[in-house]
Amino acid sequence: MANKRLIEVFTGGCYICENAVKEIKALACPNCEVKVYDLSKGCDTNVCKEKAEQYGVKSVPAVAINGKLVDCCKNKCIDLEVLKSAGLGQ
Repeated sequence: MANKRLIEVFTGGCYICENAVKEIKALACPNCEVKVYDLSKGCDTNVCKEKAEQYGVKSVPAVAINGKLVDCCKNKCIDLEVLKSAGLGQ
């Protein structure tokens, strides 16, 4: 039997994240091991925050499969220049 596929889900403990977790778990197959890291709570060993940083998580929910952040979860972060051009700080 092949190794299980590791599905790591990073959340912020919010309603949207929890719905994403439910959907991911529903789609997971017997060869998938789903681990959920709630970054708002942290974890005992700090591994969740270290992994989020290592993978480049910029927003939640985010998903990494076999140690790689899935493309749809990349580059979703606040752009301060866009916020400023929209009126922030003016």
